[in-house]
Amino acid sequence: MGDKSAIEWTDATWNPVTGCTKISAGCDNCYAARFAERWRGTPGHPFEAGFDLTLRPDRLEQPLRWKKPRRIFVNSMSDLFHKDVPASFIDRVFDVMERADWHNFQVLTKRSSRMRSYLMDRFRNLPDHVWLGVSVEDAKVKRRIDVLCEIPARVRFLSIEPLIGPLGALNLFGIHWVIVGGESGPGARPMHPDWVRDIRDQCIAQNVPFFFKQWGGIRPKSNGRELDGREWNEMPVGYKIGAVR
Repeated sequence: MGDKSAIEWTDATWNPVTGCTKISAGCDNCYAARFAERWRGTPGHPFEAGFDLTLRPDRLEQPLRWKKPRRIFVNSMSDLFHKDVPASFIDRVFDVMERADWHNFQVLTKRSSRMRSYLMDRFRNLPDHVWLGVSVEDAKVKRRIDVLCEIPARVRFLSIEPLIGPLGALNLFGIHWVIVGGESGPGARPMHPDWVRDIRDQCIAQNVPFFFKQWGGIRPKSNGRELDGREWNEMPVGYKIGAVR
């Protein structure tokens, strides 16, 4: 984690919070928990406490030190809107994002209701360089999309990863970007190609940029990332580091 990232749709990760708890089926084989728990009990290691929720105030100002503009995935190893993250600490995270306006911040959560409550109290309009996303792994949690669309934001996106079941019909009005990917790691659940094609075709029909991250498998890159003979790397319309116009 840090100034470089192997995640195809971002440039860097920033983790002022680490650790989380499971909330829905998409969490069952969480890569972050698996990584962190390997180090539980290792003295001096950043994950000495495993995947227990941990605030890391010493990391708050990292993006301010990165002078080159980049896309920054916020809390790849946690969820900023976990119920045990104090609102006062979320304030500090957003204070930094507002100051570091030469970057694009990608804030992704499964806890869409808390995100909505917090942001609608704090902002009339979210700064353009802060993008909001929700994880949606199957049809049971599609309501997260409706909640996301209630928040005034310049870019709203869906991370449909791991896709573990068909989503059915999607109303993508108010959504500016869709990312899809399969699960990786031991016990990875298979992703049916028709589930992916259905989402892609709905994105095309509704003029929403589509990004296909991976098929997944034992390793993230096990089965590549081509869908029907090509890579899909679309970004939000008008995307530009530091701004969306």
